[in-house]
Amino acid sequence: MPLVNQTIVTVKNHSLPSRFLRRDVRIDCFTPSMPVKQDEMSLLLINDGQDMEELGLADLLTGLYRQNNIRPVLCVGIYCGEDRRNEYGTAAVRDYKGRGAKAGLYTRFVLEELLPFIRAESGISEFKEKSFAGFSLGGLSALDIVWNHPEVFVKAGVFSGSFWWRTKGLDEGYIEDTDRIMHAQIRKGDYYPGLKFFFETGTLDETEDRNKNGIIDSIDDTIGLIEELEHKGYNRHADIKYLELKDGRHNVATWAKAMPEFLKWGWGR
Repeated sequence: MPLVNQTIVTVKNHSLPSRFLRRDVRIDCFTPSMPVKQDEMSLLLINDGQDMEELGLADLLTGLYRQNNIRPVLCVGIYCGEDRRNEYGTAAVRDYKGRGAKAGLYTRFVLEELLPFIRAESGISEFKEKSFAGFSLGGLSALDIVWNHPEVFVKAGVFSGSFWWRTKGLDEGYIEDTDRIMHAQIRKGDYYPGLKFFFETGTLDETEDRNKNGIIDSIDDTIGLIEELEHKGYNRHADIKYLELKDGRHNVATWAKAMPEFLKWGWGR
C-alpha cells in the first residue's frame, strides 16, 4: 500500500519471502508517477533500503523530476536483514573473519527472486537498464554483484564503500596490494564494456590510516579501486565518477548530500 502521497513519486512497500535467505525481505519501490514508456524506465536497486526515509529519497527524486533533471528510474530500496555482515560482502570470497558467508545467497536472491518480482509487480518486462547502489558494506555488496554480473547491470553506485574488506587481518601478514578482496577481483577480472562506476567518500569518513600515508583508509581504498579499474581499461572521465565531500562523514546525512549527484550522473538529462 502507498506509504506517502506524492504528485511525482509513488512509494509502495512489499514483503518478499526468500527461499535463499530464509526470511521475508522488505522492499520499498519509488516509482515516478508520470507516464513512461516501458523501454524508457530504468531500474536502480539500493541496499540498506531501511535508510531511504532518513535519506529522504522520495523528496530527492521529486525535486529532480520537477526540475526535469533526471530520466525516469524506478528505485527499489532493499531492507537488510539481521545478519547484514554475512548477507553483504563479496560472494566468491569471505573476509578474514569469515564474514560474507551468505553473500552468494544474497546475490541469488537479487537475480532469481527480486528481479522477477519487480518485473511482475511493475508490469515492466524489460527495463532500459539496471543498476545497483549501496552504502558502506552495502556498497561493497552492490559493486560485487554488478562487477560479477555485467550481463545484468550497467552501473554501480558506492557511498563510503567498505573496500577494506580483506582476506587477512592486519596482524596476519596483511599485504595491501594483494589482500583487499574487491581490488583483487577487479585485477583478476575481465574488462566489461559499458560498465560505469560512481564512488563517494567523505574526508571525515573515519580516522584509520593503515599504511600511515596521511590519507584515511576509506579514501585510500576507494582511490586504489579506481586505479584498478583504470588499469583494467575503464576511462577515469567517461566511465568513473569520484565525489569526495569535505567534512563528509560515514552517515546517512552525508550520503543524502551525495545522492542527487549520483542520480544526475546516472540518469541526468
